[in-house]
Amino acid sequence: MPPDKGRRRVQMIDIARMAGVSTSTVSRALSGSSLIPEATRNRITELARSLHYRVNVGAANLRKGDQQTIGVVLLSDSTQMISDPFVLGILGSLTDTVNDLGMNLLLTRLQENREDQMRSMVESGQVNGLVVIGQLSLHDHLNELAQQGIPMAVWGANLEGASYPVVGGDNLRGGYLATRHLIEKGCRRIAFFGDTSHPEAGLRFQGYTQALQEAGIEADPRLRQHYLFGDARIRETIEGWLNQHLDFDAIFACSDVTAISLMGALRERGVPIPGQVRVVGYDDILLSMHVHPTLTTVRQPIEQAGRALVALLFESIAGAPRRNIVLPTELIVRDSSL
Repeated sequence: MPPDKGRRRVQMIDIARMAGVSTSTVSRALSGSSLIPEATRNRITELARSLHYRVNVGAANLRKGDQQTIGVVLLSDSTQMISDPFVLGILGSLTDTVNDLGMNLLLTRLQENREDQMRSMVESGQVNGLVVIGQLSLHDHLNELAQQGIPMAVWGANLEGASYPVVGGDNLRGGYLATRHLIEKGCRRIAFFGDTSHPEAGLRFQGYTQALQEAGIEADPRLRQHYLFGDARIRETIEGWLNQHLDFDAIFACSDVTAISLMGALRERGVPIPGQVRVVGYDDILLSMHVHPTLTTVRQPIEQAGRALVALLFESIAGAPRRNIVLPTELIVRDSSL
């Protein structure tokens, strides 16, 4: 049966200690080296099997210098398409980091019902480890992979019970900063656009709620619009929401793409921004400073994301204790909320 989820996964040094040999002997024995006597190889192999130890082919290749490739996986159930400016920013940051290290990057989109693809990419030696962008409904599967010794680093939110290392922005603080800014501008009917079941958007919603509570403002559930990142039906969703003729004086959107689409729809209806409705987005994509009016947004430090993800991946390959990195978020005030 598989090891208990709460236990630290077995490392090569553990097998070496139990077998009374060096880690290099264990490594050679598990790779089938003829330099190790057959009886010793069999004893070490059987011990490793009984402890459910898996040879990390990617890590072995990395140590030998045979292959240095990082796999980057976009999860299939994420509706944020690869053309999303924020996703492209993360990929660009990763590419720069990997190139600086003289390594290669293999990008793949995980197809539906192909979860084993991530494990096979590492165990086959195709890549040394994985950088996974997103979590969503695959949180439990990512936990299983981490507990099985698959080295990875994930961009997303630090979820309770996570066994894998995570890099992400301070989403709760970002949502709080955006909402508090709108409150300070005199707004009291602040709408929220985002999918609260999404790990990152859910934390932004918590920050939004916290800021309202601190200001003594009662949240109106009618001003909460469920919207998935990257959903192609964004204008249909926006138009349907606006057609309810709700009373609102501001909108906090969980992505800049959503905020820019909202501003376009409001402008078509003759609603002045920020005169009648103030708008704040999230991410600080390049386009946010070139639209009219320029978009107030919460900046995520994309340039730091690649370095942090690769650093945690290397720690995972080395079997270091899991840790997370929370990157700071910053409110960038522009014309849409003044």
